[in-house]
Amino acid sequence: MTGRLAGKVALVTGGARGLGAAYARAFALEGARVCVSDVLDTGTTVAAVERDGGQALGVTGVTGDIGDIKACEAMAAAAIEAFGGIDILVNNAALFVDLKRGSFLDIATEDWDRVMAVNVRGSFNAAKAVVPFMRQRGGGSIVNITSTTALKGIPFALEYVTSKGAIVGMTRALARELGDDNIRVNAIAPGLTFSEAVADADELFRPYNEFTLRDRAFKRDQLPDDLTGAVLFLASDESAFVTGQIVTVDGGEVAY
Repeated sequence: MTGRLAGKVALVTGGARGLGAAYARAFALEGARVCVSDVLDTGTTVAAVERDGGQALGVTGVTGDIGDIKACEAMAAAAIEAFGGIDILVNNAALFVDLKRGSFLDIATEDWDRVMAVNVRGSFNAAKAVVPFMRQRGGGSIVNITSTTALKGIPFALEYVTSKGAIVGMTRALARELGDDNIRVNAIAPGLTFSEAVADADELFRPYNEFTLRDRAFKRDQLPDDLTGAVLFLASDESAFVTGQIVTVDGGEVAY
């Protein structure tokens, strides 16, 4: 296939559904071969990529558990075996929809640790597993997914907001460290996006979205496809001189 990512290999974590699935399909349509990782079944995403004429590999279950460094190493090895290299990593996997909303005083230590294990350590593990292979290719692009919640601060989701704030710091520090390797590290900060999982929990998220809509320049729901353009830009050589940046995609709610 031809396209902006022709000849590239992309690894997308949390790609079984929602935003991750949208990124994977967009990459494949631009010519990338895609490894889709998730603790959930990635078959639907892989099938969708293949229907579009692309190539995809699914890494599912224990091997898709980014909180485990050994699993991340196995995930990277599977991509190398299938496609011969890794050029792009999208650190998309995170806990969000299923988290309880409430006072920080009621967050149990084990719940806090679980969010940090996936949302923060998971991105760290995936980068550790992938960077050596990017170095072999002479460079690459890491796109982390943070959140506008970390930029504006919201109540009653402290573990999630804190984890996404850590991704901002991780992005900037890794960009400095990996510059000499020609590896770009940037992040997307989405607003509340009506992915499949969020839409399924509409009764919970609709009140939050109504507050968000009041502050947006564009008065409509944000959808997964609203994010693919920015992610494609950061993954492609069009952003060859862009690193350490946080790109806010939220319809104009947060100016950052």
